[in-house]
Amino acid sequence: MTLCALTAPATADAVTAQRQSQLLNLVHQDCGSCHGMRLSGGLGPALTPAALAGKNHEFLFITISEGRPGTPMPPWKTLLSEPDIEWIVDYLKTSGEKP
Repeated sequence: MTLCALTAPATADAVTAQRQSQLLNLVHQDCGSCHGMRLSGGLGPALTPAALAGKNHEFLFITISEGRPGTPMPPWKTLLSEPDIEWIVDYLKTSGEKP
């Protein structure tokens, strides 16, 4: 299961290439299980750049970190560092290209 690999901390200054690979797997497997394997929507809303265009960085960061109460979206702050979450938000906002 992917979650085991997520306990390795990212560096305080940047997300390493190895960690980026782990985060890509998380986004496309774990997040994709609800948001669609192409992130175009499913149980959860689409996570495409077009769908996220009206959402600011802080909103997305808090959503990933804290989850969405009353929905299946869990808080990820216990498994992801702040740099991890920042990287994911940047990744999702930039057409799925590495930030």
